[in-house]
Amino acid sequence: MDQRIEIVICLGSSCFSRGNKATVRLIDDWLKQHGLREKVNYRGNHCFSSCDKGPVLKIADTEHYHVSAEKAIDILREYFRL
Repeated sequence: MDQRIEIVICLGSSCFSRGNKATVRLIDDWLKQHGLREKVNYRGNHCFSSCDKGPVLKIADTEHYHVSAEKAIDILREYFRL
């Protein structure tokens, strides 16, 4: 059984055009810098059906809305308590 934390970023056209393109790389780099890449399943998903709330980032079972690159890092810091 995989005990990794699931992190999913929306790559639907609305979220992608609102900034998730840059956020994808930023999150991956941040996870690597903090030695967390092997502890998570980090992937993109086509759509969360919350286009009006995008960009969307999901960690474990919690969806975060209107996520900028800076907000994504704040969310990760809080989640991992760093």
